[in-house]
Amino acid sequence: MHMIGALLIGREGSQGFPGKNTYPVLGRPLMEYPLLAAKNAAFVDEVYVSTDSETIKEIGRRHGARIIDRPPELCTNTALGEHVFVHGYRAIRDDARAQGGDLELLVLLHCNSPTILAETLDSGIEALRGNPDLDSAVTVSRYNMWSPLRARKIAGDGLLHPFVPFEVFGDPSRLNCDRDSQGDVWFADMGASIVRPRCLEDIEHGLLPQKWMGQKIYPLQQWGGCDVDYEWQIPQVEFWLRKHGF
Repeated sequence: MHMIGALLIGREGSQGFPGKNTYPVLGRPLMEYPLLAAKNAAFVDEVYVSTDSETIKEIGRRHGARIIDRPPELCTNTALGEHVFVHGYRAIRDDARAQGGDLELLVLLHCNSPTILAETLDSGIEALRGNPDLDSAVTVSRYNMWSPLRARKIAGDGLLHPFVPFEVFGDPSRLNCDRDSQGDVWFADMGASIVRPRCLEDIEHGLLPQKWMGQKIYPLQQWGGCDVDYEWQIPQVEFWLRKHGF
């Protein structure tokens, strides 16, 4: 038996936006949106929630999710999401084996990333099933205004300097301020990553900065996706959700 699982992660603590994972958005806790996407995806067989939060656990159980207790060392401000994914993956892999099956694919979700739909998950699963060479399928949104060409840093002199040397982009004399001048700029918007087990078995082989995606990453194009780290982002995701029928 081949199983496709979904793993939703979120912890109790947050410095930038305390309580963000369960913050009410259009009448639902924020984390319910990725949970609903996983529960309603045609190809997802089982949904798991990894957390240390009793509130998140209860919401997960209410939607029929299975709970993975997130260990304390993976609940700190310095713990990396990739390590939480690996921990959860191993628990789900072992669960699948205990049921006499194996894990075909794993859908990775964040409690603070509501901009994901069930049909997007299904299309990503179909893309991976159709091309065995792909490591993952990942939601991306186009943000040309955030091109690395436009990025700046405040240096030791207190002034703005290019974050990346302009020469990286070619001949500086041919560069300009138009936001579209370098072509479309796509960001992994954290809506979802659908990955093969090999990506998590050998996570150090994956591309930075989200190493769980592996090397060959298929883009699931959408618009306006983002993970919520600050309260001022709530109106953006409310707009996105309303546009998609919520």
